[in-house]
Amino acid sequence: MAIKHFLQFKDFSRDEFEYLFERTAWIKNQFKSYHKYWPLEDRTLVMIFEKASTRTRLSFEAGMHQLGGAAIYLNTRDSQLGRGEPVEDAAQVISRMSDIVMIRTFEQEIIERFAANSRVPVINGLTNEYHPCQILADIFTYIEHRGCIQGKTVAWVGDANNMCNTWLQAAEVLDFKVNVSTPPGYELNPALIAGVEASCFEVFADPMAACRGADLVTTDVWTSMGYEAENEARMKAFADWCVDAEMMAVANPQAVFMHCLPAHRGEEVTAEVIDGPQSVVWDEAENRLHVQKALMEYLMLGRLQG
Repeated sequence: MAIKHFLQFKDFSRDEFEYLFERTAWIKNQFKSYHKYWPLEDRTLVMIFEKASTRTRLSFEAGMHQLGGAAIYLNTRDSQLGRGEPVEDAAQVISRMSDIVMIRTFEQEIIERFAANSRVPVINGLTNEYHPCQILADIFTYIEHRGCIQGKTVAWVGDANNMCNTWLQAAEVLDFKVNVSTPPGYELNPALIAGVEASCFEVFADPMAACRGADLVTTDVWTSMGYEAENEARMKAFADWCVDAEMMAVANPQAVFMHCLPAHRGEEVTAEVIDGPQSVVWDEAENRLHVQKALMEYLMLGRLQG
């Protein structure tokens, strides 16, 4: 099978995502039923971290072990990558000693260069520009709770960051709409959503308007990793973009709330919302584990029958 990578959400087709969602449900059921399932026995995942993480490391490492394989953690500070070794050289070596690689780094260019020189599949665990594994988990979580996301409306409230960019790519692939509301100065970057059909999203100056009638309301921290120097300015700029009970009240009565975590209660979301009955954030967090197991299985073994 030709090497396939998952670097942006748009790298997969709708048909592939439908397979992954079905596969995730099956794999999750095996896990919940305490059925041993080791399709990746003797396979090795290398996890390269330049950005710190809780959920990404835990979900990939635990997931690989649960599929019978082994996971190796590399931090760029503790490897030659942190001492100036070219990304291309590192990719040649690491991919000869492993079966699949996950990278969590800053610029998307880094992971693209690595993948171009890798002999094995490469997964984007997060970059400044995109976070496809998180959106994969978010959409699976919506499907679990509310069914098919096609034709639905997602309200994005906050920074036009890697999460927002990936939601827009997902909207085009899976045929739903995203209402985007960001503070002035923190709007969508046209270069990062190039190719996304304009009909897939709508921009709102008022976050309340973006949430009106939405089936899913979601947000993220106001200051993402790498932008800490802007924190004070962002606290002021984003003050009116806190997802609260009033925003959820104008959404669809069956709307769910999501957040990729970690969350800052009282900033991007109130405690009333994230800890309330419409919040599915804990299922969303757990589902990183299950969708990534399906993803790794697919990238290494192709399509399987349950």
